[in-house]
Amino acid sequence: MKYSSVAVPATATLMLLIVLAPAAEAAIACSDVIKDLRPCVNYLVNGSGMPPAACCTGASNLASSASTSADKKAACECIKTAAKKLNPNPQLAKGLPGNCKISLPFTVSANVDCSKIG
Repeated sequence: MKYSSVAVPATATLMLLIVLAPAAEAAIACSDVIKDLRPCVNYLVNGSGMPPAACCTGASNLASSASTSADKKAACECIKTAAKKLNPNPQLAKGLPGNCKISLPFTVSANVDCSKIG
């Protein structure tokens, strides 16, 4: 499988950690997480201020689709992996859920323990 950009997987992963941490039992696909969080990549790496509307829309969609514990853990792992590749601004990543008016059951970080997300 070929990715068009390394930032896309990283963005999806980071965003998942940030916004989608709540996953489900059907285990959401990482490709879905990436699709929803793609609009957040540039913001998380180079941005400032408030995230773009498209980023918040994607993050909200992701949070809504990850309803089970398995989905939340899968999304978290996807975001965590992407965050390690993307190297987002820690403050922007940590603030994304609040800035997009979404709550997460964990701190957005490349070091988050996704196994503790329920």
